Amino acid sequence: MPSLGGATRWLNSPPLTAAGLRGRVVLIDVWTYTCINWLRTLPYVGAWAEKYKDQGLVVIGVHSQEFAFERNADNVRREAKDMRVSYPIAIDNDFAIWRALNNNYWPALYFVDAQGRIRHHQFGEGDYDRSEKVIQQLLAEAGSGGAGHDLVSVDPHGAKAAADWSSLKSSENYVGYDRTEHFASPGGVVPDACHTYAAPERLQLNQWALSGDWTMETQSAVLNKAGGRIVHLFHTRDLHLVMGPVERGASVRFRVLVDGKPPRAAHGSDVDDQGNGTVTGQRLYHPIRQPKPIADHEFGIEFLDPGAAIFAFTFG
Repeated sequence: MPSLGGATRWLNSPPLTAAGLRGRVVLIDVWTYTCINWLRTLPYVGAWAEKYKDQGLVVIGVHSQEFAFERNADNVRREAKDMRVSYPIAIDNDFAIWRALNNNYWPALYFVDAQGRIRHHQFGEGDYDRSEKVIQQLLAEAGSGGAGHDLVSVDPHGAKAAADWSSLKSSENYVGYDRTEHFASPGGVVPDACHTYAAPERLQLNQWALSGDWTMETQSAVLNKAGGRIVHLFHTRDLHLVMGPVERGASVRFRVLVDGKPPRAAHGSDVDDQGNGTVTGQRLYHPIRQPKPIADHEFGIEFLDPGAAIFAFTFG
């Protein structure tokens, strides 16, 4: 088990050390709070933390940020509270623990036995039964007689629900010019400058475009004037956006359309059936959950106020 001394801050706990945890089974969960792949694992990790805490399991969430705003501990604290993450969180803003684990993934689980040895790892979603059986095995080896063999049962809702892998034909895409793909506005990206973009009449599957007055930055697109839009032709059950207001404490109203109409039954947990929603914090938003049959649809979002920053599309 690596040193935890590189954490820049701790939430939900005083600082923990590898030496102080010797004799306990430890599950290290490497995450960043806007990651949809991590969010879909949270129901299981949270259930394990609760079920096995009295048998000697310690779950530690190592928060290693993807976007700059995720370095803000107040943002992490707020989202952890909203998501009911009550186990200890090590803020790993310098990626010290990430590097010590030689990690490359969000999410990543590392299973540490009572002697401080990493005995198993799981990268990405899935394989939950195997992961829980490893926890049970390590607890049994440590002398816990109460772990048992039954597995947790979870029923996640909203963005935490497992992806519909069979219909997933759209993949994560960043909005900032440093890593974006399939950008279709005529003339392409004008980096780091105010620019009036337009959307083409038609998009190919997985293309996206801006219209209105935006500034394209390395990690995001920032809306300068009200009325700006984003369109994306997608094929999945769920569409998510990582976004937030540029100014802390501000709010930005938006309206979502699917093929030019209110989403109605296809609305997600962050909009109503008419597509109305508000950006109030820097986080992952869930505007679309389309009912079956899943098909190609054009997602559109219009911002009724300036000052939104859009970071990424994710799907499920």
